[in-house]
Amino acid sequence: MRPDAVRLALDAELAAARARRDGEPPRVLDVGGGSGVLAVPFAAAGCVGTVVEPNPNALATLSRRATDAGVSDRITAVQTDSDALGQVVPAGSMDVVVAHGLLEVVDDPKNTVDAMASAVAPGGVLSVLVANRTAALLHRALAGKLSEAAALADDPAGRLPTEALLRRYDTEGLLTLLTDAGLTVELVQGHGVLSELVPGSVLQQDPLAPEAMADLELRLARVTPLRDIAARLHAIARR
Repeated sequence: MRPDAVRLALDAELAAARARRDGEPPRVLDVGGGSGVLAVPFAAAGCVGTVVEPNPNALATLSRRATDAGVSDRITAVQTDSDALGQVVPAGSMDVVVAHGLLEVVDDPKNTVDAMASAVAPGGVLSVLVANRTAALLHRALAGKLSEAAALADDPAGRLPTEALLRRYDTEGLLTLLTDAGLTVELVQGHGVLSELVPGSVLQQDPLAPEAMADLELRLARVTPLRDIAARLHAIARR
């Protein structure tokens, strides 16, 4: 499967980190990295990774995945909350810090972003992927769930009372969160710009449609205003 826009951006940052370190392995921190969906492929690509994750079951799965992939020696797992990040990760020690699907569920996203920004080495980056409140509203409206769409529009956090997540973001809110932490945002792009709006039955009717959709997603990931209605927003911010 071809890399999506998020993975392409991360691969570029890992290559830049390797160049800054004269070919030494990039140091990657995955906060809330769970079962190693990102950490294991990064390690397989030659990175040295640290995963901070509070869930012991997720860490057990990470251990199995790392063992199966032969990269156990390249990944350090730390069982703790993101609130304690500064206690387990030295300041300025990481070339790339990843927080995908994290900021929607932490108690204090500002403190979490500040802690992650502190862990980034000079010249390194923080990569965040968050749920988009605009997309959530749009998807419900298109599905005819107008009362839910209205509730999302009214709620300051962009969530419904029954949802497990605590908040969603729009582009402006995400930019503010990152810049307030002293980071320079160099990229904002969409992840799932159109793919989650097109019915699966449509894609199944044409064997070439999935490839065409993947191409379209890459073309539109950075195009406004389409970027701003994507299911998720991805940002790269540099220290």
